[in-house]
Amino acid sequence: MSQGAPGLWAGRTAHLATMHGKEAALAPPLARVAGLAVRRAAGIDTDALGTFTGEVPRAGTVQEAAEAKARLAIETSGGDLGLGSEGAYGPHPQIPFLPHGVETLVLVDTARGLVLTETMEARRPVYDHAQAAGVPALEPFLARAGFPDHAVIVRPNSGGPVRKGLKTRAALARAVEEAAAASADGLAFVQTDMRAHMNPTRMATLGALAERFAARLARPCPACGAPGWGPVRPGLPLPCGWCGGETLARGGPVQGCAACGHEAHETAGATARADPKHCPLCNP
Repeated sequence: MSQGAPGLWAGRTAHLATMHGKEAALAPPLARVAGLAVRRAAGIDTDALGTFTGEVPRAGTVQEAAEAKARLAIETSGGDLGLGSEGAYGPHPQIPFLPHGVETLVLVDTARGLVLTETMEARRPVYDHAQAAGVPALEPFLARAGFPDHAVIVRPNSGGPVRKGLKTRAALARAVEEAAAASADGLAFVQTDMRAHMNPTRMATLGALAERFAARLARPCPACGAPGWGPVRPGLPLPCGWCGGETLARGGPVQGCAACGHEAHETAGATARADPKHCPLCNP
């Protein structure tokens, strides 16, 4: 346990807004590293704030959605600490044929007047989809998706009701047959179920994010001593090693404090240059 962590968070409980068992991944690191207890807030329908399957669009950014969940947990529990997480998955922004994911965790502390945020890119997320008229054509997709350990969802390819949490071949076969029959093109749309309790790889990412966030909670600001010192925004774009122009690569993140606003820019590697492959001019 980090030195000083119990003094910052001992005896406090953060109420977590989740319907999908995220406390299993988030609670252990936060208790062990930061001394903070996590308890699931009862009676919260987080699907009302947005669903992966699109029935309810998410309002705002990933961070705004996570903060809204944290504040809802405070309102529901009557406590002063709320915890919320939100993820976003889709094609990689630079390499569209690869999957990409981002997870964000937000702690709202109304007693201290703090909103602390940590974000992590998901490495090798299990996120994929396929269209098919029957299960035999889905075999390559199912292998990539780690089925049945990772559940899938099914809906008509032309749109319609969604069947979620499918983890057996019998249930999958029935859902695909029904969805294909209901679709204008005779195909079912099948996708990984990205809810945390249905996607072990995503749950593992949440655990890694909690480890990083716990370390942040135990780290005081060097200026005012408030907890939560850590990255607040990405570093500046690095100059190209060939032409010196701005590239897509960035330097180390800016560290900051949510309480007093003190910031520190990474000075190590200030003369670093980016590989020309990241330069829009040298490698268009």
